[in-house]
Amino acid sequence: MKIKRKVYQKLLDWKKESNGTKALLIEGARRIGKSTVALEFAQNEYRSYIMIDFNIASKNVFEAFDHLNDLDVFFQKISLEYNTRLYERESLIIFDEIQKFPRAREAIKYLVQDQRYDYIEIGSLISLKENVNDITIPSEEKKIKMYPCDLEEFFTYLDEELLYEHIKESYRKGEALSDSLHHKAMYLFKEYLLVGGMPMALVSYKENHRDFYSADKEKRYILDLYRDDIKKAQKRYSSKVSALFENIPGSLSKHEKKIVLSDIDKHNNYFSNYDDQIFWLDDSMICNVAYKCNDPNVGFALTKDKSQVKCYMGDTGLLFSLTFSENQITSNELYKQIMNGKLSFNKGMLYENMIAQMISASGRKLYFYTRYNSKSHRNDIEIDFLLSSGDKTRFKVLPIEVKSNKNYSTTSLNIFKDLFKKRIGRSYIIHPKKYKDNFKDDKNIICLPPYYVPAFLEKLDNI
Repeated sequence: MKIKRKVYQKLLDWKKESNGTKALLIEGARRIGKSTVALEFAQNEYRSYIMIDFNIASKNVFEAFDHLNDLDVFFQKISLEYNTRLYERESLIIFDEIQKFPRAREAIKYLVQDQRYDYIEIGSLISLKENVNDITIPSEEKKIKMYPCDLEEFFTYLDEELLYEHIKESYRKGEALSDSLHHKAMYLFKEYLLVGGMPMALVSYKENHRDFYSADKEKRYILDLYRDDIKKAQKRYSSKVSALFENIPGSLSKHEKKIVLSDIDKHNNYFSNYDDQIFWLDDSMICNVAYKCNDPNVGFALTKDKSQVKCYMGDTGLLFSLTFSENQITSNELYKQIMNGKLSFNKGMLYENMIAQMISASGRKLYFYTRYNSKSHRNDIEIDFLLSSGDKTRFKVLPIEVKSNKNYSTTSLNIFKDLFKKRIGRSYIIHPKKYKDNFKDDKNIICLPPYYVPAFLEKLDNI
């Protein structure tokens, strides 16, 4: 069974709306299934297609781009090389690993203007951004972002589509799941925390009878690919990017979860020296970066504090494998203890990372809020995430706190609400409590189990 990816609908929308006037560039981190979904789309929606992988393309393919001034010759050479007949307005040409041959991306301008065929571009996001110095970026591109498999795709692939539909419908009605379904949904959510949404890991997990260790091997392969990409970054800052990346579990395991530069750089620990490196990780979609908002109001970015930053992994399953060494999980014992709630470690960082992943995949930037109390010498307000609802005239701040334990305090949230009371809409606590405590409305605070978050974000988009 293939993983049903929701991004497929975006490809259908592009084909219908562009009608050959724009190419489609699929952006995303490594190994999230960009090529797989493009190939499936080509097979299902076109009379014929050609997929040019510039990693393995022949010399003839590269030389064909010398004939862009005569597109009849260009298409003839491509068609003969791949032994595929192209049909006007019924064929798709996919440029895979396009970062290996930036000239092909530049050629999109002329190929789209010709309007004979449709074009999809795929490549490593990092290399795409860095290999454009000597080319003209085509304006005839529509870009879409692709993320790891989300919770719905995870449930569906594990044959729990009906349960997820029930979850969405229950949220729409403002109802809680039954006790048994809540426990089942939470068990699946914990599986998602540990396996993550990278397709290779998810397929290996299912095909090996839900074996966590099989998924872990795939995740470690992906982490090594990311490390290789980081090494290929500009030499002036690749070592700093590497230090930030490897320290993500250390940062997230701390109470405030913020990057502390002195932990990775004793002598050059100013955030102004790390702007490019943090941007690189965020822009690569390997990570999701959150900034402190000093004054939560219309336009969180207007008061963004670049010296207070959290760096989450783009996939929470990858975070788990980055946190524990391979020797620590050579058997399933570690996973067993976590799934049964018997291992004492900071689950909070996994829960918070997952909510960050869900918010980012909804197309939102990440912001948080803290306030330091000089009298008590500690933060008296810590809000994990800030969302907004409404337009500029109806703007409301929606504070979110993430709790991995059933017992928690709302002290920080209440202080925040008192401080910014006129700006605050409903407040949300994400927690693993049982069904009887779900949707508890206390002083305009809504308590949600984590499996309701995607439905909450979707509804927020439609307000």
